[in-house]
Amino acid sequence: MRIAPLAFALLVTSLPLASSAQDALQTTAPTADEQILLNRVMNDKRSVYAHNLNMTEAESKAFWPVYDEYEAAVQKLDDRFIALVNEFAEKYDTLTDKDAKAMLDEKMTIEAKRMALKQEYTKKVERVLPPVKALRYSQLETRIELLVRRSVYGLIPLAR
Repeated sequence: MRIAPLAFALLVTSLPLASSAQDALQTTAPTADEQILLNRVMNDKRSVYAHNLNMTEAESKAFWPVYDEYEAAVQKLDDRFIALVNEFAEKYDTLTDKDAKAMLDEKMTIEAKRMALKQEYTKKVERVLPPVKALRYSQLETRIELLVRRSVYGLIPLAR
């Protein structure tokens, strides 16, 4: 399984994000290096799924459009999360209760939407793959998501 290289790429991708939070940078646009790393992560993630799902040609033809649609939807939530982290970084030294409440509400909204998307698209995957492969997909998705979240959240400083 290629989870180790993927985990490393995810960690490296998350470093500029953590640095942004700690240094209170105000940029939200990914740099060229970040974009290259993000593309590598996405390619590695696709490779992990392709390798571990062992799909037939018909399964592959049905699965990849669902996967791409899901990733596009998740990217929108990731963009909101990055904007939230950047806002936190900007206000880190002067964070008010009002700011913290708004950020907490946004964080909870993003997490709820992410879970709803995951459930919605897992059902779609279940319709295009046999049950064992659908379960394996769900397990892989959870493992990868946890690796990313652990890496990112571990690098963001706690509110003062």
